[in-house]
Amino acid sequence: MMPQQHRAESALRIGGVAPIPALLRELGCDPHEVRDQAGVDPTLFDYPENRISFARLGELLTLCVARTGCQHFGLLVGQRGSASSLGLVGFLALHSPNVESALRTLVRYLHHHDRGAIPTLAIVDGAATLGYAIYQPRVAASEQIADGALAVGCNIMRRLCGREWQASEVLLAHRMPRDIAPYRRFFRSPLRFDAEQNGLVFSTEWLKKPLSGADPELHRLLQKQIDSLEARYGSDFPIQVRRVLHGAVLTGRARAPDVAALFSMHSRTLNRRLQAAGSSLRQLTDACRYEIARQMLADSGMTVSEIAAALNYADASAFSRAFARWSGKPPGRWRTERQMGATMHVFGSCRPTDTAD
Repeated sequence: MMPQQHRAESALRIGGVAPIPALLRELGCDPHEVRDQAGVDPTLFDYPENRISFARLGELLTLCVARTGCQHFGLLVGQRGSASSLGLVGFLALHSPNVESALRTLVRYLHHHDRGAIPTLAIVDGAATLGYAIYQPRVAASEQIADGALAVGCNIMRRLCGREWQASEVLLAHRMPRDIAPYRRFFRSPLRFDAEQNGLVFSTEWLKKPLSGADPELHRLLQKQIDSLEARYGSDFPIQVRRVLHGAVLTGRARAPDVAALFSMHSRTLNRRLQAAGSSLRQLTDACRYEIARQMLADSGMTVSEIAAALNYADASAFSRAFARWSGKPPGRWRTERQMGATMHVFGSCRPTDTAD
């Protein structure tokens, strides 16, 4: 049986991908033609608060890559992003007292900018990992979206910490592309492809750095606006738990006491609140594992055994049984069918448009 999925709309503020039309022009493509073929509303890019569904964004990026021949198109889009691309949430982060507070603001409130993915901040043994995980299933070009998100995250870290900031490692949860030079030039850090997650790893010492130019009064006013949005559109408790589970699963800290501690409550209180909302930690954890497993199978070259180990299963057979229970098919078959479907989708996107005789 498939783990319980949340049905909230999965969409992104267009401000986060606003550079797409200009980038298409620079690479020799007509953005209007690409937009029309992707079925995107002509007015979508006119206002940064407009939203594009993750499914439509994936189709648009697939077409952008096919038309331009640029395999790192998503990375180029993200390189032009910044905290201000995230709207109100980004500005609140910039006026936080220190780097850790800014990043926790992004993790807590990014759903007002991005519904379809989850940002995470994990701190283990002196290393912090700012991660990004897409949970919307079956999104085309998910690796392009993730590359762009990591690039924006890198720009934000450089803005918060100064140009001297550098990741100790950049984790990319997809196969190594033929040309990694664009990644090396931008990130200027060691790269690890086929990683368990998308993330920027850096020393926790940076978290203590106070933010120059932060305005406490402006932060208070921005926080008030965010609180108002939370009251109107705020997520329920299961969604809040789901936001922290991605990092918890990958670090082996998804047990009830560990998760409850993140909310400063007892595990009994955590379970009671989830039960009252018609959910459970087991359901949410299984859904999270299923999301991570799908991403690893679709985008990375990790073996089934490696995925099982990353998700803390006793062995590959235990993971395979769980995945078959969720999806109705074993992981190897799921991966093969997914790859065949993706290939057909790319060829379909490259077909020339019909013209009149």
